[in-house]
Amino acid sequence: MIDRRHFLGAGGAASLTSILGGLTSSGQAAGEDYRALVVVYLNGGNDGNNLLIPTDTAYNDYQTSRQTLALAKNSLANLPGSAIGHTFGLHPALSPLVPLYSQGRMSLIANVGPLVEPATARQVLDNAVDVPPFLFSHSDQTAIVQGWTVTDDVSGWAGRALELLPSTLRHNLAAVTNDNNRTLVLGKRSSVSYMPAGGLSWWSIADLNQPQTLGAQSLSRMAQWQFANAYEAEYARTFGLAYSDQTYLTQVFKNAATPAADFGTDNLGKNLKSLASALPVFKRDGLKRQVFLNHWGGFDTHTGQLGSGANSQDSQFAVLAQALAAFDATNRANGLDMNVVTLVMSEFGRTIRPGSGGGSEHAWGSHWFALGGPVDGGKVFGQFPSLVLGGANDGDAGRNGRWVPSTSSDQVGAGLMQWMGLLPSQFHDVFPHLANFTTKTVPLLKV
Repeated sequence: MIDRRHFLGAGGAASLTSILGGLTSSGQAAGEDYRALVVVYLNGGNDGNNLLIPTDTAYNDYQTSRQTLALAKNSLANLPGSAIGHTFGLHPALSPLVPLYSQGRMSLIANVGPLVEPATARQVLDNAVDVPPFLFSHSDQTAIVQGWTVTDDVSGWAGRALELLPSTLRHNLAAVTNDNNRTLVLGKRSSVSYMPAGGLSWWSIADLNQPQTLGAQSLSRMAQWQFANAYEAEYARTFGLAYSDQTYLTQVFKNAATPAADFGTDNLGKNLKSLASALPVFKRDGLKRQVFLNHWGGFDTHTGQLGSGANSQDSQFAVLAQALAAFDATNRANGLDMNVVTLVMSEFGRTIRPGSGGGSEHAWGSHWFALGGPVDGGKVFGQFPSLVLGGANDGDAGRNGRWVPSTSSDQVGAGLMQWMGLLPSQFHDVFPHLANFTTKTVPLLKV
């Protein structure tokens, strides 16, 4: 099926008229069975080595291997307690997230990445195991970590899982992106919905806030056209859906309350603020399951990784932390405490050894994190790697510190989609490589 957003270039989220029996965003209560997964994808390969840092004796290995990229131990935002054999600190710019960890609302997953099968660094160096193709390629690893692209299948794990949910949980406004990126939420048979910040109420001369006007009426008539030619018929069908989609979203944002929290002025803050305002309306309107994909940032930090530059990891982490803290606070204020989980992920990590330009190079395993009421918080899941160059977890023949993941991205995704309603018996339909793993999920969530 052609994705209507890409088919038209200005499409929108899916029509709910037939699915909700004509219900609009009127604020009617529709039950409590609502769950949303929000994925913030850090473009470019975020350097997890400076996201989660050990503060015990392993800090010495970190400092030795990181060299000029090492963060001072006394600058770190310390996490309370210990986990998986270490005490930890976060990058100082992420300090607004420490209270969420302390409150049991945030946890991290150490050394996670795409895997074909369980692997050690020694097995990788000896070519004794299958590994994902095209390691260290941004586009390929994005496709793999979000969907495991094989042959002509470009669908993503969230999109595939949403299609397998019980019919009572499915609707067309389930797989949503805020820009041109869509792999994670693209299904095999369903299209992806487009929801930019604030919606898209203006279509050329038509204001969807005023459906009685000539421009809006003209679009409405065009949305009902029918054609015998297959290409024209698909265009008309897609156009009709897109028009209906944006008509609904226009009403959603009209009835949405502006959050009081400070999300910042960056695009990420604007997108999450917009999403936070819409989530209560979606819940009231009776939608059940939604996955929102937000690509953001420029974390391909070959140069200028440290410092105050706008594209440094330091600066971007500050923007990220502010937006996420405001998003979580707004969800709690809106009564969505147990309804929303946010996952922060990236295509791969980076070498612990610095590169030649004041940054780091493409690697493999990295650290992700999740937050929200359903998260079993205050924990670090997985296995933290040895930070010794050429050590037990270094899968690089050049001893640059490219960690072979100890947790598969599929295991993380399977646990999240199980929370959304995917049955364990369906795991292998969505995550084929889980057949090679005894443990199918990461116990990231407490419900």
